Amino acid sequence: MPLIRTAVLATLALGLASAPLAQAPREAPPGKALATFAGGCFWCMEPPYDKLDGVLSTTSGYMGGNKKFPTYEEVSSGTTGHTEVVQVVYDPAKVSYDKLLEVYWRNIDPTVRDRQFCDVGSMYRATIFVHNEEQKKAADKSKELLGMTKPFKDPIVTPILPAADFWPAEAYHQDYYLKNPVRYNYYRTGCGRDARLKALWGAAPH
Repeated sequence: MPLIRTAVLATLALGLASAPLAQAPREAPPGKALATFAGGCFWCMEPPYDKLDGVLSTTSGYMGGNKKFPTYEEVSSGTTGHTEVVQVVYDPAKVSYDKLLEVYWRNIDPTVRDRQFCDVGSMYRATIFVHNEEQKKAADKSKELLGMTKPFKDPIVTPILPAADFWPAEAYHQDYYLKNPVRYNYYRTGCGRDARLKALWGAAPH
């Protein structure tokens, strides 16, 4: 776990429950859809989606590993194979999956593997997890288009993989940026996230 994030978490109350939430449903409610994105620290991936009209909820959690009901400490150790993700429930009648992809790219560094910004390790790898063939086609097309129009020279190495079991993170991680804005901003700034995004994209993230 990066030192800066360790310092932030060390200030949390010791009495916080460490057990993860129950496993989330594999399907969205009728008429709605799921999208799952890994972009490094899940605290930082909730805000850009929460402000989108048509997004009903965002949940921080873990995907892509080999252990059921993983805890934050286990995932952070790099031994479970999971990566931090945000799972989005959205209304396709109000916001398209293409728009979610657009927001995703502008909020990650797609030029690195097994890290994002100051967070290093496979648990911070960027990945698009697709829930169906339609999402896969859209994600492939989006990645291909980005490869032709990107404002940076390095190749895009972000993989597109089938969604696996999603395990919601512990309650204190959910909406962290709202519940702990000072600590969140300290972490985000210290990690250099916005500086790197500006260097990559030439403007503020979505």
